[in-house]
Amino acid sequence: MTDPKPLIAIIPGDPSGIGPELIAKLLNDDGVRQNANILLIGDEHVWRQGADQTGLPIDLPQINEDDIDGQQNLSWLPMQTIAPEDVHVAEVTVSGGASSLRCLDKALDLATAGKVDGILFGPFNKAALTSAGMNAEDEHRYMARYIGFKGYHSEINVLDDLMTTRVTSHIGLRDVAERITADAVENAIRLAEDTLRRAGKKRPHVAVAALNPHAGDNGKFGREEIDILQPVIAAAQARQKNVSGPWPSDTVFLKAQRGEVDAVVTMYHDQGQIAIKLMGFDRGVTVAGGLPIPVATPAHGTAFDIAGQNKANVGATRQAFNLLVRMARNHRAPRASA
Repeated sequence: MTDPKPLIAIIPGDPSGIGPELIAKLLNDDGVRQNANILLIGDEHVWRQGADQTGLPIDLPQINEDDIDGQQNLSWLPMQTIAPEDVHVAEVTVSGGASSLRCLDKALDLATAGKVDGILFGPFNKAALTSAGMNAEDEHRYMARYIGFKGYHSEINVLDDLMTTRVTSHIGLRDVAERITADAVENAIRLAEDTLRRAGKKRPHVAVAALNPHAGDNGKFGREEIDILQPVIAAAQARQKNVSGPWPSDTVFLKAQRGEVDAVVTMYHDQGQIAIKLMGFDRGVTVAGGLPIPVATPAHGTAFDIAGQNKANVGATRQAFNLLVRMARNHRAPRASA
C-alpha cells in the first residue's frame, strides 16, 4: 500500500503578522488534513499564538527530524528561532525577520533532502527579512540562492485556475522596455507552461500581454510588439505551443476572466498584479516558479493593520495549500506508508 497524500511543510511566516493566525485557521478548515500530511516547523509559542488569536485548537505532536520519513497526518518539528518577548505583533522587527529566515532555511533543507514534498509559508515582511540579512531582491531569489539553483525562476501569481508570469518584475518602470527581450519573453512563456503542467494542465493556453497601449497600434506607440513579441509567439506556435497574442493589456484579462486562457504573460509587475488583485484579492496565491521544489504562499502581505485581531481571511492560504498539494502530487512519487 502507498499513501497518496504528499507531505507538506508549513512555516508561520513573520510571527508579527497574520501568518500564525492564518495557519491556525487553515489547519481547522474542512478537508485540509485529508488532502495532505502536514509537518509544522517553528516555535511552539508562535503556533500557540495563532491558536490564541483565533480561539482555534492546534495540535503539536512533536517529531524528530530523523523520523520525518514516512510521517503521516500532522506533526510538529520544534525550533527555537525567536524568544516570546521578542514577538511584537504588528511591528517590523529584526527578530521577526530572522525567525522567518531560519524556519524557511529548515524547510528548504528538508525539501532538498527529499523529506518533504512541498513548502507553504505564511506571509513574510520584506523589510524584516532584509533587516535580518536576507541580502536578496526578494524571498524567491533568496530561496534559489540558498538551494544553489542556477536555472530560470520567477514569482508566479495565481488566481483560481489562472496564472500570470512576468517578463520583468521588481524594477522601475523606466527600465522595463529595455528588459523586454526575446529570451526574457520565451522564459516567461515556458515558466507558465511548465508550472501549469506541474499543476495538472496538459495543454495550457498561454496569452501574452502587449507592452504598449493598443498593442502598439501597428508601431504608432512603440515597436516591442512587432520586433520582439510577435516573432517569439510565432516561433512558439510553430513548435505547436498553445500561445497567443500579443493582446492589449486592457483586454487580455477579460479573456482570462472568462476562462479563455490559462495563463497571461505580463511585461511588468503591476500589469498583472492589479488585475489579479481586483479579480480576487482574498484568493490570490504566489508560487516560486521554476524552482525544483513546490513552494507557495498567499499573495497578500503580513497585514500589520489587522494582525492579532482575528480578522485575516484564510481564503488565499487555503488556495495556496490546495495548489501546492496538486503540484506536489505531480512533483514526485507518493511516499510509502508506514
